[in-house]
Amino acid sequence: MFSYITFVPQSSLLRELRQTKPFASIHDEAFVSLLRTADVLRWRITEVLEPEGVTLSQFNVLRILRGARDTGLPTLEIGARLVEQAPGITRLIDRLETAGLVRRERPRADRRQVLCHIEAKGLELLARVDSTMPQASEVLFSGLNAERLRQLIASLDAIRSACAARCTSLRKQ
Repeated sequence: MFSYITFVPQSSLLRELRQTKPFASIHDEAFVSLLRTADVLRWRITEVLEPEGVTLSQFNVLRILRGARDTGLPTLEIGARLVEQAPGITRLIDRLETAGLVRRERPRADRRQVLCHIEAKGLELLARVDSTMPQASEVLFSGLNAERLRQLIASLDAIRSACAARCTSLRKQ
């Protein structure tokens, strides 16, 4: 009697992490793979932003404020629009204001509100980064053709939607 052993190649993630024990489930592997990939992408984009003296979160705030144009945005609205949620949005804006990239103002109609605006220096910084960011994105995703990129986007949308619908809290479930 013959028995067949199916060979399952070790995933590249296991090799990267120098992990010999397989993941407990495909869900665990997908989760760790997503976190690892996000870290790699973040690190590479940070290389583009570092010469400008801004972090990825600060870059995100500047882009949000550029999109708001002359109307500006309240601090909490900026926080809600961030790609990565940052608990210290006020401190983040403090640093951008100190660098002369943004300014705050209190509207006369409602002195309780603070609106943030991008300054010319912030727009100049974005213009410099905008010239390199498209090439960086292309290089980062060069391993995927357009169809696989669309599939990736759809898969990530599905994960976020499911999480929004079902993941109110994962503590002690």
